Amino acid sequence: MKQWWHGSYAPLPVVITLGILSAAYFGVLGTVWAVTGEFTRWGGHLLQLAGYPIEQLSYLKIIKMDVMPWQRVDGWVVFGMFFGALIAALSGGNWKLRVPIQKRRLVQGLIGGIIAGFGTRLSMGCNLAALFTGVPQFTLHAMLFTIGTIAGTWFGLKIALSSWFLGTPKIVAQKGSIVQAALQLKKSRQPWLALVVLVVFFIIVGTYFTKGLSALATAALFGLGFGWLIEKGQICFTSAFRDLWISGRSTIAKALIWGMGIQTLGTAWFIAHGTPAKVMWAGSGAILGGLLFGIGIVIAGGCETGWMYRAMEGQIHFWFVGIGNVIGATVLTLLWDKGIYQVLVAPWPKVDFVKLYGWPAAFFIVYGFLALLYVFIRYVEKRKSFTSLVKLPLGENILGKREENLTHG
Repeated sequence: MKQWWHGSYAPLPVVITLGILSAAYFGVLGTVWAVTGEFTRWGGHLLQLAGYPIEQLSYLKIIKMDVMPWQRVDGWVVFGMFFGALIAALSGGNWKLRVPIQKRRLVQGLIGGIIAGFGTRLSMGCNLAALFTGVPQFTLHAMLFTIGTIAGTWFGLKIALSSWFLGTPKIVAQKGSIVQAALQLKKSRQPWLALVVLVVFFIIVGTYFTKGLSALATAALFGLGFGWLIEKGQICFTSAFRDLWISGRSTIAKALIWGMGIQTLGTAWFIAHGTPAKVMWAGSGAILGGLLFGIGIVIAGGCETGWMYRAMEGQIHFWFVGIGNVIGATVLTLLWDKGIYQVLVAPWPKVDFVKLYGWPAAFFIVYGFLALLYVFIRYVEKRKSFTSLVKLPLGENILGKREENLTHG
């Protein structure tokens, strides 16, 4: 019990559980597990507060920004994720207000977040709705986004390994340093605070249930589970692909394949019983959006799930990533009617494999795509494992040194 509450979890069972929960979320609430659409609406609310006539923005009509965040299912799944990640961090004594040693990391996080936020909304989904929960929807646009994202993480890594982004390593004394002595609650107190936050959360959810707002309360409960799991399993798509390119480490990348494979079965059952799939435009917008998203998340250091749980652990760097996400998505919203929709989106069809080819072919396409991804991951893993055997004269691993620099600060 103590390990369940305090400890961390292995990625594979966590991702498989996330896949099962995602399918259940789709079946119960009729929508996919997603977050950046909600962040885009937050940007719309900010524009509205600034006096901008948001009723002119067709993108906000597409994503249905007609009520406040606490009145939306997507709003409460996001709130629930923040609650869940915070409770998970506190339960393990992992909460600490941390400032990057190199302040350029804050700028890097903001820039990467803006690029990722723009890309994710161009493709109508992030690493969740257009990848992890998108591929199991039997839609081509999610596959195109996935390919674009994987390629984007490779380009993003090249940028992140440049001298400006790496910077000059700084050695900071642990004891007495203002940076390292940032606010940290005593670890013994954090689990108790986690219980307090959990009680507050259930009071809110219970209130919503008593008021007849069961859909919102249910979304919050799912969000709590999602947030808890991503923090305990440290599930970040950025590290999944970045680590693959750097050292061939494929633990999370392989887990994602299994999670999508199992999720596909549950999603198919609900689609067959009348829940409509989420199908978006399959074309240049999905590919370019995925490419920008992949570049952005590597520069920022975290994807949508990654920055959310790290922000709840007290890592200030990822607060800037989240702000950048909202900014980037808002910029896309403003430019959507300025030619982006007409050039990159409108010319392309919405391809639903089930409606187009029937169930047997749709299953073959999705599982064939996942199998190809798995083969690709294994290929890169073996290639990088062989390359990592190359040593410097003093026995220092070249790739290991680069990886350490990349994550420094």
